[in-house]
Order: sequence, then structure tokens, then C-alpha cells
Amino acid sequence: MKDPASYMCTQNTNCTNAENGSGYKCTCLEGYQGNPYLENGCHAPSITTSVARSHHLWRSRKWARPRQPQVSLRGRFLYFGYRKRKFIRLKKQYFKQNGGLLLEEQLNKHDRTTKNAKIFSAEELEKATNNYDESRMIGRGGYGTVYKGLLPKNVVVAIKKSKLVDQSQIKQFINEVVVLSQINHHNVVKLLGCCLETEVPLLVYDFINNGTLFDHIHNPNESSKLSWGIRLRIASETAGVLSYLHSTASTPIIHRDVKSANILLDDSYTAKVSDFGASRVVPLDQMQLPTIVQGTLGYLDPEYLLTSQLTVKSDVYSFGVVLVELLTGKKALFVDQSEEERSLAMYFLSSLKKGKLFHIVEEMIANGENNEQVTEVANLAMRCLSIKSEERPTMKEVAMELDGLRAMANHPWVNGIDVNPEETVCLLGEKTNV
Repeated sequence: MKDPASYMCTQNTNCTNAENGSGYKCTCLEGYQGNPYLENGCHAPSITTSVARSHHLWRSRKWARPRQPQVSLRGRFLYFGYRKRKFIRLKKQYFKQNGGLLLEEQLNKHDRTTKNAKIFSAEELEKATNNYDESRMIGRGGYGTVYKGLLPKNVVVAIKKSKLVDQSQIKQFINEVVVLSQINHHNVVKLLGCCLETEVPLLVYDFINNGTLFDHIHNPNESSKLSWGIRLRIASETAGVLSYLHSTASTPIIHRDVKSANILLDDSYTAKVSDFGASRVVPLDQMQLPTIVQGTLGYLDPEYLLTSQLTVKSDVYSFGVVLVELLTGKKALFVDQSEEERSLAMYFLSSLKKGKLFHIVEEMIANGENNEQVTEVANLAMRCLSIKSEERPTMKEVAMELDGLRAMANHPWVNGIDVNPEETVCLLGEKTNV
């Protein structure tokens, strides 16, 4: 081997013997680069070189990067296109399964008053309610949620979003929409139309801005505004609507959920009966309908509850509970009382039987001047609350009696005069035998 002192390998190099045994070979140490046979020929890479290499790699990556977003953007475009087509197909499917084609056919068959019922698009109602924002919610019940909506031209509406509908009842639902769209009664909340492009049908009504009768009766700040005259008028107007539905409409309708929360009031305290979501149309050849029991506890007809046979007299019982609410200012059910007093109807009938009517009548209306009329209304409510439906009056008879009481109240000449009993009965709407 050659004397190391005479090697040509310089600093930062490594010297190894040649493989054939003659001579040697110089190489730069690991981490160094350059010519190992020159003095200081092997050196570490410079910062400039490293930066240049890094810059080269960065530029390569920079120019290659846009390809990935381009692919992603195209994917998103295809995805949203697919979603939109799927959404349109779904709306068409809902419209069809909710009976939209049948409804269009029925609306076109009837007269022009029926055609006032509009079929709204899902987008129209989403926009009107700010996508059903919670701040627009104005009511919630057993059959759905009600939202306040604003249509073009500042038309304010109430939009009822129903709960799931039994598909077997779609024909019945469509029939009810058609029938309700023909009702033009001053004391019924007007049905403006519906939307069938969502999973459950949506109903659109006129918006009534003064809350419910329930709110006014059971809110101490509001109940004082309900004088006896206003209460009697509300009772008369509501009875008139139910009489119309049972007897005057082209096809009889059972409301099925008569309660103070479904009687709305406008600014002048005029009654507007609402929420026909549970209503049933009665075929002319049927006196009763076998159904699954639906309604609100405290207002439910006990006979209907036991037999599941729905009749127009079921509405009469529920209206009787509303009359008692107007008389007493108490709720239909109150859980903090004994079992006998838990039901307002039972509590009222028990008090009446004991001769304690004016112990339970709201103080503000039991002022002496109204006592005779209050007693008449209480007796009417008692008959409406008969356990046996055949012993209850019809809503037509109820409406006539209340109209008669209002007529007497509006004619001061009746007060203080000894009116012949037969004439009094006549004023109450009953026929007299001459």
C-alpha cells in the first residue's frame, strides 16, 4: 500500500485501496460533494444551492396544484346537479302520493269559487316562512305546527305543517280540501290553498292576528276584556259555524277537534273557527263513522271514546265544554284537583246538580244583570254534555238558542217587562203550539 502521507486524497475525503490490489481510490465523505483529488475539493452543499433546489420543488408543486381543484369543482358540479335532479324527482313523487293529480282534477271540476284554492310550490312556502324558522312558529298541536308566513304583496298567512299522513286517507284528505275550499262562512278561517310537494301536505290559511279564545280566557290580563256580551257572541258565532258544517254545507262535515284553542279571534273579537286537520266528511247515507279516536282530552265525547263511532253529536259535546270554559274561565282539564274535579265537564255538571252554578261562574260575569242569561247558557251546556248522544241537542238547535239569547240581550225593552213564556220560547228559536 502507498504511504498515506503521499496520498492525493485531500481533506474531507476517504481513501480506499483498489480492488485489484494496485493503487487507491479517493471519494468525498458522506454529506460532501466535489472533486476528491483537488485541495479542498470536497465541500458541503451551499445554502444557495439548497434554496434553489427547494424553490425548484416549490415551483413544480405550485404549477401542479391547480389540477386537483379543477377535478373537485367538476365533481361538485356533478354532485349538486344530481342532488337537484333527485330533489325534483322527490317533489314530484310527494305531489303524486299526496294526491296532487287528483286534487287538480277535482278543482277543475268544480265552480270558480273552488278554484280560489291555490296549489302552492314548496319553494314559495319555504321563502314565506324563512325556511320554517322557529321565530315564525305561532302554534303547535296534535296534528301539526303552524307558522306565520309572508307571501308576495305583503299577504300574511298561516301555514300548517301537518304530521305524517296515513297514505290510505289521501283521497279523504283531498276531498276535505275541496270541500273546505268551497266554504265561504264569515266565521271560518279561509283556506287559501295547500302544498303537496313535501312529505306531508301543507295547508295555507288566512292569518288571524288576535290569538285564540283559549289564550284570552285563561290569561288574566285578557279575560277581563271578555265581557259577557262578547262571550255570548263568540259562543253564538261558533255554534253557527258548527251548525253550518253539520246541516248547511253540501256535504256534512264533523270538525272533530272543537276546543277554545281552535277558535281564533280577530281585532274585534269576532270568532274564526280553525284547524280542520282532523275533520271528517260524512257520507250522506251514514249517521256515524267508525274511526280511530282522535281529539283533545277534556273535550272528547265520552261515548265516542268508548265506541269509536264518530257522529255530529261528538262536536256538540266538545262545544259544551267550550261553553263551560266561557262561563267559568277554567281549563278543560286541571291535574292539581281531585279526580272528580279534574274534568271541567264533570266538575261543572256536579256543581250544577248541587245548585252551585254561581259558585263556579267567573266573578266578572256573575253580576246580577246577566244571571238569567248565564243560567240559560249553563242549562244549554248541561244538555250538550249529556253522556248519551241522543239526549244532546243538534248544533242547529244550539245556535238558535244562543241567537235568541243574544236577541233578547240586544233589546232593552225585553228587560223589566213580563214577557209571555210562549213568546220567550219563540225568541229562543223554538216553535210554539198555538
